[in-house]
Amino acid sequence: MATTKEARPYVNPYLAGTLLGVVLFLSFYVTGGGLGASGAMTDIQTGVLRWFAPGHVDRVAYFADVAGGAKNPWANSGVFMLAGTIVGGLVSGLFNRRVKLELRKGPGITTATRVVFALLGGAIMGYGARMARGCTSGQALSGGAVLSVGSWAFAFSIFASGYALAWFVRKLWN
Repeated sequence: MATTKEARPYVNPYLAGTLLGVVLFLSFYVTGGGLGASGAMTDIQTGVLRWFAPGHVDRVAYFADVAGGAKNPWANSGVFMLAGTIVGGLVSGLFNRRVKLELRKGPGITTATRVVFALLGGAIMGYGARMARGCTSGQALSGGAVLSVGSWAFAFSIFASGYALAWFVRKLWN
């Protein structure tokens, strides 16, 4: 009978935060831009749409602007950052023995409700990121790193609203 190995401990949060800061600095230095995924999602969407309906991309101003001229939407550094995030997360999970199919939820919520609310929350955040022209990581990390007042206000608002909302949903997790 095969035995499964225990997951390795998490990295010290101070070390992880420092490494994230170094990665953010290198992102600004190498690409001229910070970290964020929503812009890359737009480039991926436009690139896939160009494969199936190139005429549509040329007719819709939003897509034509993303894919305009000689610009290749797949060549955006954000696309490589997003792919690297996914591959790096998988490699890290495999290395630290944390890759497994699971659904985390509290005893006060059904599996179906958890899935519905997770998908609904993801859709709202995705729509909000596109409407705000930036995702939470791009806004809080990259904007905060360049001392944007709006980004700092956004980051404090996200944490404050999460803390305030936790009181209403904590019974679902306890």
